Amino acid sequence: MEDLLSKLEQMFAWLPQWLIGLGLLVGAVAVALFVHGIAARIIKRALGTRWPAVTLLLQRIAGPARLALSLVAVALVLPLAPLNDVLREQLRHFFIVAVIALIGWITVRAVDMGAARYLQRFRLDTDENFLARKHVTQVRVFKRVIDTLIIIIAISTALMTFESVKQYGVSLFASAGAAGLIVGLAARPLLSNLIAGVQIAITQPIRIEDAVIIENEWGWIEDIASTYVVVRLWDWRRMVVPLSYFIERPFQNWTRDTQSLIGAIAFHVDYCTDVSRIRQRLEEAVRESKLWDGAVVNLQVIEARPAAIELRALVSARSAPQSWDLRCEIREKLLAFIRQEMPEAFPRERALISPPLADFEGTFDHRDAPSRPMPARAHS
Repeated sequence: MEDLLSKLEQMFAWLPQWLIGLGLLVGAVAVALFVHGIAARIIKRALGTRWPAVTLLLQRIAGPARLALSLVAVALVLPLAPLNDVLREQLRHFFIVAVIALIGWITVRAVDMGAARYLQRFRLDTDENFLARKHVTQVRVFKRVIDTLIIIIAISTALMTFESVKQYGVSLFASAGAAGLIVGLAARPLLSNLIAGVQIAITQPIRIEDAVIIENEWGWIEDIASTYVVVRLWDWRRMVVPLSYFIERPFQNWTRDTQSLIGAIAFHVDYCTDVSRIRQRLEEAVRESKLWDGAVVNLQVIEARPAAIELRALVSARSAPQSWDLRCEIREKLLAFIRQEMPEAFPRERALISPPLADFEGTFDHRDAPSRPMPARAHS
């Protein structure tokens, strides 16, 4: 190695020494990347499709592996490179920062792979996925909190290697004055959301794919990040909400303990309606539907208004989307039944038309007026 370096120095003696040293370092990094590429291709061809887990592992650690090989190459060439002491010290400091970044990167990838490996046992594409949603929520929230802490620790450690930043940090912590107060106030939203994320992972007021109503909008919990939650609304919009919202403010969770829901269908009919016939038709329509889970079907008179009575039908379904579709289907069938079989059940407004108390010629005696039934007109 020394003979090769001496020959290279003789060949490029006309170049500055620092440029030759940097060229050697860049060449070492290029050789390391080339070796990594060749080795990755050989391993991929050798494994083929027989070991998909190992192939996925190699893909996820490709970045840290390239950086590690590059640092090894730099560590081997740096002592032999013709560099002055100042440049060598700067490169050595850069090497230390790169090693810290490599350790942080490997730790983050290890946490990600461990979380992915753990979540392979759970599936969200089934009807009874309560346990899966519970574990997915906990793992995702804790993984992102841990990733954030690892990145903060890595950046802090790297910054502490700089003497000026190190002294500033020591003086800042020692003084604990106005600057520390300002930094604390500025970081309060971030810290509150991180703490809220830990609370959500433990207590779980929401989980992945929970159906919620928030700010008068209905949707599903699509993603829980380290500081915010993404809600997928019913019309495919996305609502981004801070994590602290779900700790500090009320909201509706339709799938907190189970996905089954009872849906209500309300409509108004006339007083002369035969409610038992509508109840019978409701039970027939519900049994015909594939969306009904077989648990709840009921019809009640819940209100008696001056012009009509109000009926409420209760039907149950396995999930919130199926409950909505079932309610729409049953409402349509009941309206068609009333229109075709019971048109007299539509609400009507009744009015009493009284004869005038007096006419132009004198006083009118109501006993002389013929008796007539009250006419009825359809409600418009």
